[in-house]
Amino acid sequence: MRSNRLAATCAAAFLGGALAPGLAHATDGYFQPGYSVRSVGMGGVGIALPQDALAAAANPAGMALVGNRVDAGLTLFRPDRQAQIGTTTYSGNDQSNFLIPEFGYNHMLDRGLSLGISVYGNGGMNSGYSSIAASTGLQPGVGVDLQQLFISPSVAWRVTPDNTIGLALDLVHQSFRANGLGNFASPQMSIDPASLRSPGHDSSDGVGVRIGWIGQLAPGWSVGATFQPKIHMSSFSAYDGLFADGGSFDIPENYGIGVAWQANAQWTVAADVERILYGQVSSIANSSLPLMALAQQQSAPRLGAPGGAGFGWSDVTVLKLGAAWRYSDRLTLRAGWNHTDNPISATDVFFNTLAPGVVKDHLTLGLSYALTPKIDLSADYVHAFRNSVNGYAPQLNGQGQVVGRSPETLSMSEDSVGIAIGYKF
Repeated sequence: MRSNRLAATCAAAFLGGALAPGLAHATDGYFQPGYSVRSVGMGGVGIALPQDALAAAANPAGMALVGNRVDAGLTLFRPDRQAQIGTTTYSGNDQSNFLIPEFGYNHMLDRGLSLGISVYGNGGMNSGYSSIAASTGLQPGVGVDLQQLFISPSVAWRVTPDNTIGLALDLVHQSFRANGLGNFASPQMSIDPASLRSPGHDSSDGVGVRIGWIGQLAPGWSVGATFQPKIHMSSFSAYDGLFADGGSFDIPENYGIGVAWQANAQWTVAADVERILYGQVSSIANSSLPLMALAQQQSAPRLGAPGGAGFGWSDVTVLKLGAAWRYSDRLTLRAGWNHTDNPISATDVFFNTLAPGVVKDHLTLGLSYALTPKIDLSADYVHAFRNSVNGYAPQLNGQGQVVGRSPETLSMSEDSVGIAIGYKF
């Protein structure tokens, strides 16, 4: 048992180091559609259907239901980000490919009590425009890079044969970098010059919790619920003139319910409904309109100030649907659909050139194959269909004054392929 715990600790540390430099995932807003290869293959469901040792990311109660196991995976993620300003289309894909690792370990202390750890990336924002019109106020190379890493030790307890509860402690590390905002150094744009420096990546840390419950209401039927309060993160001090409230970038409250039905020995179907409250976090939710403030609006809050401009994101509801077909004792096939609201309104399109998280619909496919009774391989494929949002970008003259506006369309699509290995002990 000591060797198992040591292996889990070392693997978590390794995965933490591997995750930190590479995350970029903007799907359900900037949250991931699911938190393991198996879950993602079914549209991201997991609140009532735990499948592996990353179950705590969706619902920590599920860890008491997956048994003794270790899971590790890697996903190749490829987003395609575009901004059409006027009649010119600019690519936001200075970096096109991202590798996203995942890791989970779970140990049953007895038949009803488990201790585990799940290591994953919650999501992120990433963009880079090597060529873009200076008349918009953006410089070539403009973009952002937001990364979030969760290390979540968990405990779960099967309190009755039909009811399980769980608690995960979320240890969160995030980093951020912004480039190419120097052309905004104009008092007419209500931007503090301190927000325009590019000091490279700055980091932020916080601690939160996620709680959950799974109950079996009838033979074959399971229901689950999960809740994560807002996680208060330390400020990005190097970007205290960029994010509202002095560099604050908290992780929004989110909660959800799920249902799973094992129709027979071959078929399982599941659905989750999740609510993400982006509107709680000023730097995400505040309108970006202060960026467009004209001379007569000089009282508009500056970036970084209390009530300062943000991305203008609204709360979203996410619907996840999935099915699994056990084709044989060794092979299970999966498919799913993930739909989310678009958090970005037309009035905030321009600032979201930096973070165009506008995709809404994802088709997912997956499979698992048992190499031995204890070892299995899983894979998934996700396609997020292209979605667009229309708005306007400012036109600046050589003195940084707003002299007009141009139509702007943000669009994005995504593809990803993941593979994972699981070991039952």
